[in-house]
Amino acid sequence: MSLGVVRAAYSARAEEYTALFGTISSTHPADQRLVLSWAQGLSGKVIDAGCGPGQWTEFLCSAGVDVQGVDLVPEFIETARQNYPDIDFAVGSLGRLPTPDQSLAGILAWYSLIHTPPAGISRVLGEFARCLPPGGGLLLGFFEGPILEAFPHAVTPAYFWPVEEMSARLLKAGFTVVGTYARVDPGARPHAAIVARRAQL
Repeated sequence: MSLGVVRAAYSARAEEYTALFGTISSTHPADQRLVLSWAQGLSGKVIDAGCGPGQWTEFLCSAGVDVQGVDLVPEFIETARQNYPDIDFAVGSLGRLPTPDQSLAGILAWYSLIHTPPAGISRVLGEFARCLPPGGGLLLGFFEGPILEAFPHAVTPAYFWPVEEMSARLLKAGFTVVGTYARVDPGARPHAAIVARRAQL
């Protein structure tokens, strides 16, 4: 799945997506607690990688976090800037974040890797590792499944990941897994999250 295909798919449905998911009230309270708890353990700048229309970026900013939202889709960034004019947003790719080496305290990647083909995950995780110093935090949210496989997501094909497989990819990219979480809500795909830290170099 190329970046161009993902960008075009979300650009075409940006208004619809924002109406459905563009406020923090559309997110699960358990996810809000996890993200907030993770962010409060960081000291320094955080990037919301794949921020969409900016709901999680604003959530973090409201909690006092120094945060920047980055997304591939220009329409999302335009909406985020309009809705949250005091927050820094930028168009950018997860594979090339707009930040110097080891300059971040943390990266939130909440469902922003779901369309990345398995062959491309290592490159993105390597980019996250580049941006974080030893001890820097990473929080991933994704769809969990018993095997690594594609499925027909409403916008463009996405992937289920076993927690163990994603954890193994993180270890290979230079991270230490701190905690894993899973939840199954009625009528929804299984959810998983991994809290990790950049390992000592």
